[in-house]
Formats: sequence, C-alpha cells, structure tokens
Amino acid sequence: MIYALIAAILVAVDQIVKYLVMANIAFGEHVPFIPCILELTYVENTGAAFSIFSEHTWALALVSLVMSVVLALALWKGLFRHPFGKLALTLLLAGAVGNLIDRAFRGFVVDMFNVLFMRFAVFNVADICVVVGGIAAGIYYLFLMDKLEPREECADDKADADR
Repeated sequence: MIYALIAAILVAVDQIVKYLVMANIAFGEHVPFIPCILELTYVENTGAAFSIFSEHTWALALVSLVMSVVLALALWKGLFRHPFGKLALTLLLAGAVGNLIDRAFRGFVVDMFNVLFMRFAVFNVADICVVVGGIAAGIYYLFLMDKLEPREECADDKADADR
C-alpha cells in the first residue's frame, strides 16, 4: 500500500532529523537555518503542543498509540476512499507515530524548528505532519468528501426508491 510507504518515509525523515539535531546541536542551542525566518533549536518537550500536559508523558504516549492504531485502521478499512483523504490520514498517522517513538523510547519529544518572525512553539517534522494532515482531513471531510466519494445506498434508500 502506497500510503503505508509514505507514512514510513515521513516517520523515517522525522526520526533522522531528530537524530541529526541531537547529534549536532547542544541542548537549548540555536543554529541559523533560514535567515530571519527559521532557526534550529534543540528542545526536549515532555508534553504536547506548547508543552501542555508536560507531567503526563506516558499518558500522551498512550494517546499517540491509540490514535496511531485508529488512523492505521481508518486507512486500512478505507474510511476515506479518495487519495486526498487517504493522504490526510497518512500524514496524521506519520505524525502520531513519529512523536510516539520519541515518547516511548526517549521520554520526551525532540523539537527543533523555531520560527523567528513570530512567537511560536518549537516544533518538529511529526508536528508538521499532524497539523497539515489535520487541516487536510478537516477540509476533506467538511467540503470535499461528498463531492469526491460516491455515496453508498443503504437498504432503506433502495426500498424508498422502489416505492
């Protein structure tokens, strides 16, 4: 399945970037990346977005595990049939798995992208996948699903049509 391969590649990219940051940037240090826009900053986050629930790393790991299973099942069972919807679920799955790996094996999530032109939380590749996938899934569900996926008729609809 192409979507499993895409998810695996995104998780690998996330983990490689995190490894490179940990290996080459001292904790809390900043390295210029895109001048005046983005720098790399090695941060360890024990919480969720904006460090909320920082005392509950293992609970967040459990939530990530459950969401990973639910998203994998949604992909496998064809919750969304159109490629755009499947890609949205794939991005969400990759992000959940990427941060789950960190929480389970490190006890924290490695974050590195620090936006310079506004005050914002430091984030990572998995976070990008979750945000882009979440927005895409929301747009797909709210605006595109009815147009892109054929509606299955249930038995009641067929009975009504026969009358």
